[in-house]
Amino acid sequence: MAPARRPSFRWREIPSLLSARLLVAFLLPALLFLAVAGTVVYQRARAILEEELGTSLSAIAAAVASQVNGERMLTIEPGDDVSGTRTWRNGVRLFEGLREASGVRRVYAVDAQGRVRLDVGGALPVGAEVPELARDRLELARVFAGERAASQVLFTGSDGRLYKTGYAPIVDAGRVVGAVGVEGSAAFFGPLHQLWSTFLLLGALALGALTVIALLTARGLARPLRRLMDSALRIGRGDLTTPVPPEPTREIGVLARELEVMRGALESRDRQLKMMLAGVAHEVRNPLGGIALFSGLLQEDLAAGAHAEAGEHVARIHREVAFLQRIVEDFLAFAREQPLARAPVEAPALLSTVRELLSADASARGVEVEVEAAPARLEADGSLLTAAVLNLVRNAVQASARGGRVRVSGDCADGRYAIRVHDTGGGVPPAEHERIFEPFFTTREKGTGLGLPLARKIARAHGGELHLTSAPGDTTFTLTLPVGGVTPPR
Repeated sequence: MAPARRPSFRWREIPSLLSARLLVAFLLPALLFLAVAGTVVYQRARAILEEELGTSLSAIAAAVASQVNGERMLTIEPGDDVSGTRTWRNGVRLFEGLREASGVRRVYAVDAQGRVRLDVGGALPVGAEVPELARDRLELARVFAGERAASQVLFTGSDGRLYKTGYAPIVDAGRVVGAVGVEGSAAFFGPLHQLWSTFLLLGALALGALTVIALLTARGLARPLRRLMDSALRIGRGDLTTPVPPEPTREIGVLARELEVMRGALESRDRQLKMMLAGVAHEVRNPLGGIALFSGLLQEDLAAGAHAEAGEHVARIHREVAFLQRIVEDFLAFAREQPLARAPVEAPALLSTVRELLSADASARGVEVEVEAAPARLEADGSLLTAAVLNLVRNAVQASARGGRVRVSGDCADGRYAIRVHDTGGGVPPAEHERIFEPFFTTREKGTGLGLPLARKIARAHGGELHLTSAPGDTTFTLTLPVGGVTPPR
C-alpha cells in the first residue's frame, strides 16, 4: 500500500489566509470592545438609575412619614377598614393625596411588628403582614434604627412591570413606632432598553463597516502580495528575464524593489555563468585538441623509432597542459567569490612588487618597466590588488614591441588613488574597448580572456573602477581606488 501523500502548502492560499486574519484582527477586538463596553455602560446606567429611584422613593416616604401622626396611626386596629372609622378614613385620604401628587403606585404604613395600619394601592387589610417586608429585612432594620432606606432589588408587580420600594421611619416622641413604604415603578427601563437596542444597532453597523474596511484592506494588501508571489514563483522556476513590477505601497514597494534587485543579480550571474561555461568549453577544446594531436604524433614517432622528434611533441604537450592549467586557474580566480581581507597597503610598495614579479618576462621580451608612484595608503586586499595590477602590466608588456617601455604611475586626487599602466603598443580598436572586459574575449592566440575581467572585478570589489583609453602607440589602463578606506561596491 502506497504511503499517503502529505498535503502540499499552496502559496495561492496566502492572500485568502491574510484576508481571513485581517478580518479576525479587525472584527474580534471590535466585537469584544463593543460587548464589554456596552455591558459595562448598560449595567452602570442601570445601577445609577436604580440608586436614583431608591433615593427618590425614600425621600417621598420620608415626606409621607413626616405627615403621619404615629400615635393616631397606632390606634387603627383590624376591622377599622371595614367599619370605616374616622382615623382610618383620614389616613387613607392623606395617603391617596400624597400618592397622586408623587405619582407612585402604592403607599402604606406598618407598625414595628410589620403589620399594616394603612395601605393605599395595595388592598391589604389592617393587621395583615406585608410579604415584601421579609425580602427587605436588612433595609427595614435600618429604617427602624431611624434611617431612610430603599430595597436593593427590583421586583415584578402584578402588571408585569418592575418596581422598587423606598422606606422611611415614623417617629413619635423620639421613638420609631412604624415605617412608611412607597412603591414606585422603574419606568426608566423602557428608555434604557431603547438605548440598549440603539447601541446594538450602532454596534452592528460599526461591525459591518469594519468588515468592509477589513475586506478592502485585505484586498489591497493581497493583490500586491499575489503579484510578488507570482514574481517569486517565476524566479524560482528559472524565469529571470521578466522584471518584478513596482508597487505603490511603501513597505511592499520596498520588497518589490529588493526582489527586482535580486532578480537582476541572479539574471546577471546566470548570464555570466552561461557565458563562462561556454567560454571554458571553447577554450578547453583547443588545448585538448592539441594534446590529442601531439600525443598521436608522439605515439607514431615512438613506434617508428623517431625519438628525436618525440621530445619535441612532449614539449608541445607540456605547453598545452600548462595553458589548460592556466585556463582552469584563471576561471577559478574569476568565478570564486572571496571576501576581501582588507589591510593597509602602501601604493609605491605594491607597484614595485609588481615590477619585480614581471622583471623576468619583461627582460625576455626586451621591454623596460618604469614605476613612478606618489605615496598613499590604501585599505585593500594586497594579494588580490597585486593580481589585478599584475594582469594589467603583463598585458602591457606583451603588447609592447622589443625595446618598448611600459610606464606604471600612481597619483592621488580628490580622495582617490589612480594607478595608470601605459604602453606604446598597437593599441585596442575602439570597437573592442568594452569587449576586452568580457570574460574569455581575447585577441591573443594563447590568451584566456579572463585577466582584464578579473582586474575590473577586483577593482569594483574595492569600490574602484578600471577604464581604458587607447590609440595606436598610446594605450593606458587606469585603475582608481579610494584612499584610506573602502567604499561599498557599486
